[in-house]
Amino acid sequence: MFYQLYELNHAAMAPFRAAADIMRFAYANPLNPFSHTPFGRTIAASLEMFERTTRRYGKPEFGLNQTTIGEQTVFVREEIVWSHPFCNLLHFARSGPGARGNDPRILIVAPMSGHYATLLRGTVEALLPSADVYITDWIDARMVPMTEGSFDFDDYVDYVIEMLHFLGQDTHVIAVCQPSVPVLAAAAVMEEANDPLSPSSMTLMGGPIDTRINPTAVNQLAQERSLQWFSDNVIMNVPWPQPGFMRPVYPGFLQLSGFMSMNLDRHLVAHKEFFMHLVKNDGEPEKHRDFYDEYLAVMDLTAEFYLQTVEQVFIKHSLPKGELMHRGKRVDPAAIRKVALLTVEGENDDISGVGQTEAAQTICVNIPENMRMHYLQPDVGHYGVFNGSRFRREIAPRIINFVREHSRSAVKPPVPRVIKGGRSA
Repeated sequence: MFYQLYELNHAAMAPFRAAADIMRFAYANPLNPFSHTPFGRTIAASLEMFERTTRRYGKPEFGLNQTTIGEQTVFVREEIVWSHPFCNLLHFARSGPGARGNDPRILIVAPMSGHYATLLRGTVEALLPSADVYITDWIDARMVPMTEGSFDFDDYVDYVIEMLHFLGQDTHVIAVCQPSVPVLAAAAVMEEANDPLSPSSMTLMGGPIDTRINPTAVNQLAQERSLQWFSDNVIMNVPWPQPGFMRPVYPGFLQLSGFMSMNLDRHLVAHKEFFMHLVKNDGEPEKHRDFYDEYLAVMDLTAEFYLQTVEQVFIKHSLPKGELMHRGKRVDPAAIRKVALLTVEGENDDISGVGQTEAAQTICVNIPENMRMHYLQPDVGHYGVFNGSRFRREIAPRIINFVREHSRSAVKPPVPRVIKGGRSA
């Protein structure tokens, strides 16, 4: 009944939250003389903190309406081009005089681990000037009726394969964190079947390929608990009146509480600083609001997918052991021969430890040496592997260069040759 109590508490707080928001508006209104005093700003800040800590955060928007290619501004239109019950495929279509039609096609597989795909807004934004970008927009399991059936690990792999088939030849796939395992499995399944639509390249970023290497607190928790413990303690049924009523799920708010507890002191300090900035009327509170509006927006996962992932990835280590199954058939990473492989890790990653993603280089034994690359980004944690200034400056250009180098297109753009003096020809 924990999920039901959570919903009841949220509903019970609704009138207080609404009242706090109205009072905050009154105390923050510049026409109110108190808004220009420390007393008034303290009241407004306290009311905002109450409202923000008791609300449920809805799915954010990507909000990427334009990008810059060269020196030209190019308009971007977000459109759903493929849809299944548990996922939509979004395309960030570029249009205008500066839009390039020959840029590489990239499919970003966002993690299905509690947050929405918009957590990768910065990833998409950094790649848009140089690529035709698509991203998986996973749907909150609480919003999917029971009549749509289940969604497990096999379905995840099938979804990735279907999307690659939809996008066609010479598509490059990027897996951020959790999807590294199913994406690698999808590539192996396609290669073993001699599928001509297998991806040209596969970039795995901060993913748990082999969690036996340099285990983190997340990995240790999975090792210390049995699968039955996870089933008994974190799986709950979606309450009425949600569309997914009675669907067994791993609630997003539980996942969020786990993430928050890992760095609780950091979050408390951030909220304290936010409060003080509001009282002193200095700083940039919008950055805090934007970050936590995104970070605190969470979605539920289907129970079957969550439990299979815990068992296969974190408890049994099935992929690196060669024991991972898809539709009753063993997944063989050695079958991957034509898909170029780039692995990216963060030096301070506390979710997927250093070496866990690089393990893909070891198990994919038949990828030629000239089609593989590993990069370790110094001074970034898990989030910095796919977002932030270092990602934009150091990681994204490497991904684009790798993708272009391993395109299967018949006509490739000329590669600049560096000559003496630093110029290119």
